[in-house]
Amino acid sequence: MKRWFWMAGLVVLMSLVSCASMKKPRVASPRVLYLALTDEGYANRFVDLDYGIRLNVRDVRSDSRVLHKYDARAASLPQVAVDPEVVPFVSESVRRYMRTMGFNLDADVSTDYIMTLAVREFNLGYLSGIGWSAVVQLAVEVCDRDRRPVCPSVVVAGRAARSGNAADFDAGAQVLNEAYARALKDIDWDRIAFFLKRASSPSLEKNKQVTGAGDTALESTVIRWYIDSAPKGADVSTRVVSSTSEVKNTNSNYVGSTPYETTETFDIKGLTFNNSGDVQIEVTCEKAGYVTQKRRFNLRQAIEQKEISTKFNLVKEE
Repeated sequence: MKRWFWMAGLVVLMSLVSCASMKKPRVASPRVLYLALTDEGYANRFVDLDYGIRLNVRDVRSDSRVLHKYDARAASLPQVAVDPEVVPFVSESVRRYMRTMGFNLDADVSTDYIMTLAVREFNLGYLSGIGWSAVVQLAVEVCDRDRRPVCPSVVVAGRAARSGNAADFDAGAQVLNEAYARALKDIDWDRIAFFLKRASSPSLEKNKQVTGAGDTALESTVIRWYIDSAPKGADVSTRVVSSTSEVKNTNSNYVGSTPYETTETFDIKGLTFNNSGDVQIEVTCEKAGYVTQKRRFNLRQAIEQKEISTKFNLVKEE
């Protein structure tokens, strides 16, 4: 009889253990913070830009959690998810923000500038007695089509805070969205737009180099050439003579015979308004039976006067 009771007790105990092992622990569902763009920016602010821009968004956060501080629960941080995910949200919302302002996104891969946004911080916190607070930090860099920085990397930030209940995660999401909107507003959009518009004068973009893409004021500056000689019919050739490493010397290039008259724009690689004072155009005039003559013209002066003109009085060879 004792053995029977012992066996019955063992069966009951095993059943209880089995039921306990089959019962799964309850896992709390994560709180969802809904991300939204709450500020559309200034409509049509930059509608007259000459060049487009491409956007590249990267996540460089050291901690990808959105909720960083929360002292309403001593044991652990609540589980928090964001909808949509941070990087897709930033990419889509910044594109919409820029289009509203008038930027032309993905216009022409051969001339588009490249804007990189690196997400450094995108976090939220709650402290008792203070409430919700959020910080969004972005590193912004703009490069030309050859990946050369034209706007060095700068960090912009947006912060927001409000008092509230620790259980009100909707209020937390609103604070986070407000901080993000302030970070976008902190970007120097005027400076970015400056590089996407061709200046009316080379002196307004002193360090912008000629690359051959036609995106500088220098390349749109028309220079009048008039080369004459006595007697006429002499051959005219030109070459670039440079004392700066940014611009290379060239060989002589035959352009025509006197009287030579034309209008042309500059396509001298590496030339800027600032280094144009260190670059000269050498004009050679030669005719059979006459002494060859050469003259040099400073490019800074030619740019400012928009003209290169001269007359060679040829001397017969003895």
